[in-house]
Amino acid sequence: MDLVVLVPICSIIALLFAVYFSRKVLKMSEGTEKIKEIASSIRVGAKAYLIRQYKGVAIFFAGMFVVLFILSRLDYVSVFVPYAFLTGGFFSGLSGFLGMKIATSANSRTTWACTKSLNSGLRAAFSSGAVMGLVVVGFGLLDLSIWYYILEWYYRALPEAERIVYITSSMLTFGMGASSMALFARVGGGIFTKAADVGADLVGKVEKGIPEDDPRNPAVIADNVGDNVGDVAGLGADLYESYVGSIISSCALAVAAGLGMKGVVIPMLVAAIGVIASVLGTFFVRTGEKASQKMLLRALRKGVYFSAIVIMIAAYFLVVNVLGQEHVGIYFAILSGLIAGIGIGFFAEYFTSSQYKPTRQLAESAQTGSATVIISGISIGMLSTSVPVIIVGISVIASYLLAGGADNFNMGLYGIAISAVGMLSTLGITLATDAYGPVADNAGGIAEMAELESVVRERTDALDSLGNTTAATGKGFAIGSAALTALAFIAAYKDSIELLVKQRGLDFTFDLSIINPQVLIGLFVGGMATFVFAAFAMSSVSKAAGKIVVEVRRQFNEIPGLMEGKAKPDYAACVDICTKASQKELVKIALLGVVSPLAVGLLLGPNGVAGLLAGATTTGFILAVMMANSGGAWDNGKKYIEEGNLGGKGSDAHKAAVVGDTVGDPFKDTAGPAINILIKLMAMVSIVFGMFILTWSIL
Repeated sequence: MDLVVLVPICSIIALLFAVYFSRKVLKMSEGTEKIKEIASSIRVGAKAYLIRQYKGVAIFFAGMFVVLFILSRLDYVSVFVPYAFLTGGFFSGLSGFLGMKIATSANSRTTWACTKSLNSGLRAAFSSGAVMGLVVVGFGLLDLSIWYYILEWYYRALPEAERIVYITSSMLTFGMGASSMALFARVGGGIFTKAADVGADLVGKVEKGIPEDDPRNPAVIADNVGDNVGDVAGLGADLYESYVGSIISSCALAVAAGLGMKGVVIPMLVAAIGVIASVLGTFFVRTGEKASQKMLLRALRKGVYFSAIVIMIAAYFLVVNVLGQEHVGIYFAILSGLIAGIGIGFFAEYFTSSQYKPTRQLAESAQTGSATVIISGISIGMLSTSVPVIIVGISVIASYLLAGGADNFNMGLYGIAISAVGMLSTLGITLATDAYGPVADNAGGIAEMAELESVVRERTDALDSLGNTTAATGKGFAIGSAALTALAFIAAYKDSIELLVKQRGLDFTFDLSIINPQVLIGLFVGGMATFVFAAFAMSSVSKAAGKIVVEVRRQFNEIPGLMEGKAKPDYAACVDICTKASQKELVKIALLGVVSPLAVGLLLGPNGVAGLLAGATTTGFILAVMMANSGGAWDNGKKYIEEGNLGGKGSDAHKAAVVGDTVGDPFKDTAGPAINILIKLMAMVSIVFGMFILTWSIL
């Protein structure tokens, strides 16, 4: 039986269940006319932003298509490369767009469901998250399988070894398209959402002392729009890229490992099993009405853990039947990635949830002012990097040795790559637990603006607080898999260059010694690039948030009766400011990922590029973990105080915690999660432009 046919079948199953969950959400009641009006404003703003963003992105993709088309005509890249690049970007953007569409339809329904019970609210929000998760894995596998069958047919006359090389090298390019789209979506959406969030908090909460999501705040609609364009559309494009990137890197390394076509299809089949496991896991997520934070978390974990167990069992039979009992070590490599993902997720939760000591200590530090809460948050983020680094280190060694790295170096690298596939195999449900958070956040805002009973806001806040924890877990998965995938891409880059040298008869040999000046300079430049990237992202949020602060202050000062609730603010003005600011700042940030490997390659040659990728992977992984966990701790520390602890809302401790949260917002939702996209984009650009760099580099 041709098992590869399971890949498109499972992708279609995922998309069909996405339709099922969409219809389930849309059948729910939206509630009162006031709720519908607020939800409509959020929907219109989110759609307007994405249309504007996609117009700008279309120009970038058109330009890159022309460049790649010219390179294909000059025989620097395969003829399929320009088209694969477009499809990768298209499906990545489509995943984010569809996720945003259902999220903006589910927010009002979640609000109304919370008037009935907490479990009803959880089911509404989680169902919309399930759509996001299943759309991402469905389109990811669909794009993979379409290109696999096209390339398999086109190169059918070639010997298997040569055919695999052409197939995997062409498939790498749609990963580059997905990464480019993800960078635009994640950073652009992150700038929008955090500019609105920071601006709304600084004037509304700190200066005016009004509650979060108060309808008098002119930035409140922009804040809710931002949750959707950044934390849903951006998140979807981001994890689509992580998902397909891990699979493609494994496929590429199967060639050098000598596993043939069977090694290429194993990552795709593991992902296909993950789809079925994720669909089954979604039906295990439910809780009772009197649910605490721990019970809510347990409800979500039931679904994730069930999916993981299904994959643990099924992957064994898959590997043994396709590769044979002698390669059972590949199964254990998959298992090590899956366990590492769960471990990274758990410790991300430990460092960011108010149920545990670190975040509670951060909240206590708010009693002595903003400075101490910021210092505490940064120290938590720095400390939190230790555990993921140890976990990833153990996973890398374990995967390498279990796959047979002691006897065959390339088999070890394949094991590392496929462990990243194992880590992301449950993405269908882990993304669902992540993407539901912004929906719950929006639901809380709608409840506040619609002036519903306080019990409704208590329920939405419980869901929102849990969403912050699951979001940190989701970011941990994405960042951990990025480290493993980027390492695999470095190996794939080396293999691709050596193959080009052999095919074209060129005079080049890698010297990756750390004392080679080209490698050393590349290491420094790669390490620096992640910090410059984060600086650009943070600076962009600061500039955009500053404009929101000025606009919100202006409206409070110039609109008579606004503070008393007798006049309506101009919500559209803040949405427009965020939209323009995010697009203006985006171009230079996105170009960094494309230009830096080309510049280093042309100046320092392939050795310098290898150093660049190693430096970016090392510092990028650690910086991303630090920023994501610091931001999560600040956010949940603030919410812990808002629950009535340490003085509650309006206290000095609360105001200090709000300041900490405004620093953490761009940490965890703009710069941090985008760094993992950057390091993979740089690797894929290096591979795709490898022949060009070989031909034209100065050294």
